[in-house]
Amino acid sequence: MSAGRREAALYLKRPEENSWPFRMVSQGSSPSLLEALSSDFLACKICLEQLRVPKTLPCLHTYCQDCLAQLAEGSHLRCPECRETVPVPPTGVAAFKTNFFVNGLLDLVKARAGGDLRAGKPACALCPLMGGASAGGPATARCLDCADDLCQACADGHRCTRQTHSHRVVDLVGYRAGWYDEEARERQAAQCPQHPGESLRFLCQPCSQLLCRECRLDPHLDHPCLPLAEAVRARRPGLEELLAGVDSNLAELEATRLAEEEALACLREQAAKVGTQVEEAAEGVLRALLAQKQEVLGQLRAHVEAAEEAARERLGELESRAQVAREAAAFARRVLSLGREAEILSLEGAIAQRLQQLQRCPWMPGPAPCLLPQLDLHPGLLDKNRQLLRLSFQEQQPQKDSGKDGARSQGGAATPPQSRDGAQTPKQDSAQPPQEDGAQTLKAERAETPQEDGAQTPKEGRAQTPQEDGGAQSPRGGRSNKKRKFKGRLKSVSREPSPAPGPNLEGSGLLPRPIFFCSFPTRMPGDKRSPRITGLCPFGSREILVADEQNRALKRFSLNGDYKGAVPVPEGCSPCSVAALQDAVAFSAGARLYLIRPNGEVQWRRALSLCQASHAVAAMPSGDRVAVSVSGHVEVYNMEGSLATRFIPGGKASRGLRALVFLTTSPQGNFVGSDWQQSSLVVCDGLGQVIGEYRGPGLHGCQPGSVSVDKKGYIFLTLREVNKVVILDPKGSLLGDFLTAYHGLEKPRVTTMVDGRYLVVSLSNGTIHVFRVRPPDS
Repeated sequence: MSAGRREAALYLKRPEENSWPFRMVSQGSSPSLLEALSSDFLACKICLEQLRVPKTLPCLHTYCQDCLAQLAEGSHLRCPECRETVPVPPTGVAAFKTNFFVNGLLDLVKARAGGDLRAGKPACALCPLMGGASAGGPATARCLDCADDLCQACADGHRCTRQTHSHRVVDLVGYRAGWYDEEARERQAAQCPQHPGESLRFLCQPCSQLLCRECRLDPHLDHPCLPLAEAVRARRPGLEELLAGVDSNLAELEATRLAEEEALACLREQAAKVGTQVEEAAEGVLRALLAQKQEVLGQLRAHVEAAEEAARERLGELESRAQVAREAAAFARRVLSLGREAEILSLEGAIAQRLQQLQRCPWMPGPAPCLLPQLDLHPGLLDKNRQLLRLSFQEQQPQKDSGKDGARSQGGAATPPQSRDGAQTPKQDSAQPPQEDGAQTLKAERAETPQEDGAQTPKEGRAQTPQEDGGAQSPRGGRSNKKRKFKGRLKSVSREPSPAPGPNLEGSGLLPRPIFFCSFPTRMPGDKRSPRITGLCPFGSREILVADEQNRALKRFSLNGDYKGAVPVPEGCSPCSVAALQDAVAFSAGARLYLIRPNGEVQWRRALSLCQASHAVAAMPSGDRVAVSVSGHVEVYNMEGSLATRFIPGGKASRGLRALVFLTTSPQGNFVGSDWQQSSLVVCDGLGQVIGEYRGPGLHGCQPGSVSVDKKGYIFLTLREVNKVVILDPKGSLLGDFLTAYHGLEKPRVTTMVDGRYLVVSLSNGTIHVFRVRPPDS
């Protein structure tokens, strides 16, 4: 049996030793070569194809020669990856160094990828040279030294000749599977680009150029040359030393990055603490002010009641005396007018005595003096420019003990805090809100004010108001001493108001946070087309109603994604926007508004204006009326289909200037809409008076999309083009990002709020994501 047949038989008898894991372990192949062959390392980052004539720039990035020629701008070009400007040699991009390392890997990949063994086996490379078949027989082996595919007969002869008996001939199947990559890589020789068939063997030391035997005989004959192995041994230590230096720099950069991230996390954590302190301080001041209000009102009521009681007593006495005098005077008048002479004279003494007695009785000299109350307000309360809370900044100090909870960063550092201009300010001023001529006087005057309700005033050691675009809260952790070199970087924090708060408030505890609940598809087995969700609304307890315009259906799902059936719709209707009322469902389809029962019975339909392609529908908080956007105004219908009210956000002055594409209502009874004509989000009350409107940079130039409101009045606005859901306060001021592409948003379409605490988001592909809205105070 020939050597080739013995090797094949051995290969077939012991497959477990020739398996991929066994080859990896036994031959000690490095994973780095496999990663280089299987990853995009051999792909050009410009054309995204396999490298052709690879050229290496001084920044060590490799590209195709033709791609570099297209990037060259005169005498220089810019690397697409590191953006470093590289001078182009006078002879063009072809003069850049040829990457022989990449060439060797490409040769290995090309040899492995040549042909399919089952579809059409590669032909033997030696059969045509020996007078065999013109195309060569089917190859079954490969010589790693010659890089030729051999048939079984040529492989046996290849092992028996004097010149090639030491060559490594392996099975072609294993070679194509990558089992011999390391061995083939070791036997692979770099070919000279100027002399085909000649391998590079020498290094010209003066020219630093790789040479073959032919190259050494021409211009480099008198130059000192070294074999490649000896040249590598001589130059490897220098390269390794440089590599160690770069590794050291990378370690420092990594430490710097960690320090920067830790400083940012500390900033966000401190901003969250300060935000909580500001809320507590403001609430304490409000509670104290309310307590003073109750006390003053109580004093006022007590004073009025005492004055009224005294006045009632005096009035009673006066009335009693006046009654006695009136009765005596009336009797005397009757006697004088009706009595006879004898009768008058007989009673004259008694009447005169009584009238004289009444005249001598001391009368009260007018009303008693009354103390009129007056309210004395402190001038500080009337000064709109006075700041009861003030934010200052102090230099960040490193902590030796990483287990501290950050109390030292609130004012306990050794270095006094610095003001905006860099001057040092007293420690007390930075740790306590300023109260000169204002809150301090009030506190001194009302020191005895009872605070049974827990009212508190700002205490020493509290920080001041956070920035409106404050950072997100991150988990606590010790700060490394490596940040000592960065402690001056926090001085330049601006105190100017930001045009729109950034998304770094998300998760800081100052805003609601999303918690992923579940995700499910809405396509059902009976659907003929892919779903296109155009409307969502809560339906009963922990259920949602989905308007699938493409399949003309209203589908019911639980919050867990369980399909509960469908609400029948009239024939030919494609529901667009939907809202659930008391035992009824309202939806818009085309230019009509429908109200149907859950069993599909149509209660009434109303024709809408044709000036708008789609009409947004929203249920009122009471559940007995439905609102619909029509040509820039809002119409509200009751359960009987009668028009209850109609208004234009902003009044008649906004006629023709609004286009509400999305509409919803808040638990407080306000309307929130996306106005595409003004590219803004508008909030108005039931009479159309605008409460707030946002059209700032937080929309990222996008048209505002679907809107939802939670039970506390926070507004969730969808921005489909940038894959975001942003959050605004009840008056329409932007607070930050709530959901982004990080949460799995990909072209969000419509949203709704279920039970005031579950935000349901539908995507363009028909998938629904459910997020639980975690309130900031939980």
